[in-house]
Amino acid sequence: MSEYDYTHVVQADNKSVATKRSLSILLADDDVDTVITLAAMLRDEGHVVHTCADPNLVLEAIERYKPEVCILDIVMPGKTGFSIARTIIRMNLPKRPFLIALSGVFTRPQDDMVAKSAGYDRLVRKGGDPRKLLDLIDELASQPPAAA
Repeated sequence: MSEYDYTHVVQADNKSVATKRSLSILLADDDVDTVITLAAMLRDEGHVVHTCADPNLVLEAIERYKPEVCILDIVMPGKTGFSIARTIIRMNLPKRPFLIALSGVFTRPQDDMVAKSAGYDRLVRKGGDPRKLLDLIDELASQPPAAA
């Protein structure tokens, strides 16, 4: 490979990196280890991550931080991720966040439809390859910001 070819490759790589933007993400899960791990991974990717381990504080956090993406555990004590998603939809926010359900319980293919019926845009399964979540976030970060 000549010097020119190498430079061309580097420039192409820099272009693809430059098209992704930093997202504001709210991550809510009652499992603190999950919150810490996923938050670190998302921050390493350049995103601003707000965390919440108490499902009763999720709606307040959404109003405060106005995240572009919410990653919410479905099974939490006190409030389920399903009820939180339905409430977010009813809030009529100027910019509704992209809702990602996170679950280690709802793992069957038909559970995708259950999550969508509650208002989630996508379902990501716990215990799987975390790259699937990061790839989804990368896809969202590659899109232009939603209009107000």
